[in-house]
Amino acid sequence: MAKDVLTLGQVRIHSGSATREEAMKEAADILEAAGAVTSAYFDAMQQREQTVSTYMGNELAIPHGTNETKNAILESALSVVRYDGGVDWGGEPVTFVVGIAGKGDEHLEILSQIAILFSEEDDVARLKTAQTPEELFALVSAAGV
Repeated sequence: MAKDVLTLGQVRIHSGSATREEAMKEAADILEAAGAVTSAYFDAMQQREQTVSTYMGNELAIPHGTNETKNAILESALSVVRYDGGVDWGGEPVTFVVGIAGKGDEHLEILSQIAILFSEEDDVARLKTAQTPEELFALVSAAGV
């Protein structure tokens, strides 16, 4: 990919909790600030969530838009936000909200890398103990994302 899909500025850690809507809005806002999506992307994320939950298991949700709203994506990017107080994701406990914007088919590659990173409970435990956004960014980047 031409540029890094994840930069340090797109990684955050919150000590508190958030609603699913707040978490999705933050994910969309980070992607928009990175120049990856238009302001329409938050609506696209909500549409996707109404059709199918983006909860993936292992305390991970990966909100992203629908295929019909691909025009809201300008370039591929990720946002990674950890909510230490948790997010109630339609009844499922979520700690990590990873917003994904993938240009063309790039989202499939990005999704598979994120899925691999979060498939190992040891890796998830490490991600949860990262003290700073820098540390969290380093762990996610090391996974090849």
